[in-house]
Amino acid sequence: MSTEILIIDDNADIRGILNDLISDAGYKTRVAANYNQALIEIDKKLPDVAIIDVKLDKGDNDGIELLSHIKKKNKDIPVIIISGHANIEMAVKSLKSGAFEFIQKPFDKDRLMNFVKRAVENFDLKKQNKELQTKLFHSFELIGSSNNISKINDQIQKLSITESRVFINGPTGSGKELIARKIHKQSNRKQKPFVILNGALLDVKKYELELFGEERLDGSISYGALEKATSGILLIDEVSEIPLETQSKILRVLIDQKFKRINGNHDIRVNVRIICSSTKDIKDEITKGNFREDLFHRLNVFQIDIEPLNKRVQDIPLLINYFSKKIADNYNLKKFNIDPDNHYLIDYSWPGNVRELRNLIERIAILSPDSDEKISNIIKESLKEQNAEVSSSEKSLSVPLKEAREDFEKKYLTIQLKKFGGNISKMAKFIGMERSALHRKLKGLNIKDLN
Repeated sequence: MSTEILIIDDNADIRGILNDLISDAGYKTRVAANYNQALIEIDKKLPDVAIIDVKLDKGDNDGIELLSHIKKKNKDIPVIIISGHANIEMAVKSLKSGAFEFIQKPFDKDRLMNFVKRAVENFDLKKQNKELQTKLFHSFELIGSSNNISKINDQIQKLSITESRVFINGPTGSGKELIARKIHKQSNRKQKPFVILNGALLDVKKYELELFGEERLDGSISYGALEKATSGILLIDEVSEIPLETQSKILRVLIDQKFKRINGNHDIRVNVRIICSSTKDIKDEITKGNFREDLFHRLNVFQIDIEPLNKRVQDIPLLINYFSKKIADNYNLKKFNIDPDNHYLIDYSWPGNVRELRNLIERIAILSPDSDEKISNIIKESLKEQNAEVSSSEKSLSVPLKEAREDFEKKYLTIQLKKFGGNISKMAKFIGMERSALHRKLKGLNIKDLN
């Protein structure tokens, strides 16, 4: 059992009794004999559960202050307050400050251990819920039936078992990290770390620190992403944002398979598979002088290109079904239905791609609409084009009938073409036209095939 409990009490006998009780139950323990020791232990590493005496060496409410200190760092950590000078006022104050339980000295051992057991269960439950939230959309499933997604799934299947470096191109929110995670899950390194270094979120001065780590003057070591990912996979997200100077050092690492920490004197051997991703056109960045061509060729052993969602609209129904189920299960909600044929969903440009769709579905789940009409209204309001000057219905009233009809047909057929992924045969059957007639109609309206 890896649960760690911090015992804070200025009475050596009480500390010893608590330590023995809790250790015998299979938990790890740390102890502190006074207020300052407690602060050091808390700041060094937060415990999973804390047991704190109210009155220590500084004042009558030392324990309450430590309780508040812990809650500021992590409000989910259960804290059991104990006191040899208990009264109702103190108990109320402790519970109002966030204490999990309050117990008076001398305490019943079974009662105390029951509190400890419940506190551990409470913490584990909250930790599991957080992990569930984190993993909700990282389930390693790449959803879609489009040619693009089918091709990517096939590519992942083939390259996961290799050690080749991979370069993933795609717009924001399209699923680049998900692809990298899926490669990791199917690789021979799946039991080893998966580490993400986001080039777009780092301070320019901290790239090398985050990548290589540092040997400090006091002898302590700050480990960088390369060491954290040892024997595993390192995803360098938005690699185009990394400064040229750091790019040259990354290139050297790839060539020599070793590096030095900042202020370090010894070489660190590298055993990491690197995956890179970018929303920018790297070749364009090379032309502009923002990215090293030799580094790109080292990183781009195998390239994966994921298309924006508006180019693979036939994936939307599958994504809606997938996210609806995931979100409903996560929030313990009853299953809700979203019409995948809603024209707002199909005709929308989706600048935020799959992430935007996921967020929309989560919004619907939280609002819990009780009818299809209300769901449709939420979608309509959420996807309203920012720069729409005049609605299509208003526009149609200001033009001749022939032009309005052509405009409607063009929009209708474009949506259906997207919906069926460019499959003319399926589209023709759905709308009730002969395949050859549909081809002529599309040509006449200057609607180009998606394929």
